[in-house]
Amino acid sequence: MRTFAGLTASALSALVLVGSITLLPAVAGAADVERTKQGKELAFNRKKGNCLACHMIADGVSPGDLGPPLVAMKGRFPDRAKLRAQLENPMVNNPDTAMPPFGKFKILSDDEINKIIDYLYTL
Repeated sequence: MRTFAGLTASALSALVLVGSITLLPAVAGAADVERTKQGKELAFNRKKGNCLACHMIADGVSPGDLGPPLVAMKGRFPDRAKLRAQLENPMVNNPDTAMPPFGKFKILSDDEINKIIDYLYTL
């Protein structure tokens, strides 16, 4: 009987823990969703990020094929700072790149770059 009670208590504790973890994104979700939406708008905006000019993005219309497809970005750039550096000045890693240095040339602000990264991490 003791073993059954101990197992039940352990199982209940585990359920509470898992349940509370799944609630965490919902608490911070509204602001994150808005930033991600703004990041997508910037990425698709032909006067700002214009990522679709060179990259294929899942729900983008008329994507380019000069750059690699923007998929699995969190897996490809687990270090957010490296993705940020790529957007700020890709010429550091590849002097012959056609990608514009969005940060260096002030095409995008720091906040806009962060919003685009938030969006890219959803891909």
